[in-house]
Amino acid sequence: MRATRIVQKILANYEGETPGVKANLCRMLMEGKLGGTGKMIILPVDQGFEHGPARCFAVNPAAYDPHYHYQLAIDAGLNAYAAPLGSLEAGADTFAGQIPTILKCNSANSLMSDTAGKNQAVTASVADALRLGCAAIGFTIYPGSDMALDMFEEISAMRQEAAAVGLPTVIWSYPRGEAITKSGETAIDVAAYAAQIAALLGAHIIKIKLSTDHLMLPEAKAVYEAQKIDIATQAARVRHCMQASFGGRRIVVFSGGAKKGEDSVYEDARAIRDGGGNGSIIGRNSFQRSREDALAMLGKLVDIYKGRG
Repeated sequence: MRATRIVQKILANYEGETPGVKANLCRMLMEGKLGGTGKMIILPVDQGFEHGPARCFAVNPAAYDPHYHYQLAIDAGLNAYAAPLGSLEAGADTFAGQIPTILKCNSANSLMSDTAGKNQAVTASVADALRLGCAAIGFTIYPGSDMALDMFEEISAMRQEAAAVGLPTVIWSYPRGEAITKSGETAIDVAAYAAQIAALLGAHIIKIKLSTDHLMLPEAKAVYEAQKIDIATQAARVRHCMQASFGGRRIVVFSGGAKKGEDSVYEDARAIRDGGGNGSIIGRNSFQRSREDALAMLGKLVDIYKGRG
């Protein structure tokens, strides 16, 4: 596998990393229909843990089977498939080497009380990722939660362990918790802050949500207004989040969120592309559609990221 100049340029931004980490980043960046372009589409299927099986898969019962997701990611020509331990174990042998995988190493669930605090349990290890042949580990943090400092310490230690054996770290950085209002979870100042935190924690790939033009933090709002930071369009907000990710020196992918109409999915992708983002990590908008519809939609997203839509 020969890395394109675009991919080589991206890898050069990771100056402190081992050849093993860069090799696995290269492996994902060169995979699939977007291989070599510097853009990525990743299929994440960790929502069964978060929301429960029926809420996630009843609309498309074939998706109860982890093999379905492996095959969907392969047939769609995606860059990687991300899932918790059990899901990857369920297909690791059948699909070995056919798609780069990302082991999601912590998870939350909807059975906890609202008073429990926003947190996730560590549910898998770096050793598990190596055993399963994964290309990276994944981990969620909740900036704004009273438990955030514990989560930062957990991923800091796990990231160090993973890098030592050549595995990159993907950080899901989702503002959530006691210090964040509902509208603040997707406010642009908070989203950019979340991206910066993930970068500072050593994330090799950062996953954040697309943001609105809302500004939650009064101190930040004053700066945005004084410096006339452009947040008027989705593409401008993506561009700003890339700035917050070390001036675009880190790979940033944007989550698709709850299932929505195809036109909205395509508009989001165009904004990510035009704002300089690296792509999409799109779960429910893929597997909650029929296989045929999902493949067609993912194919259109590939075209958009290639500048053809």
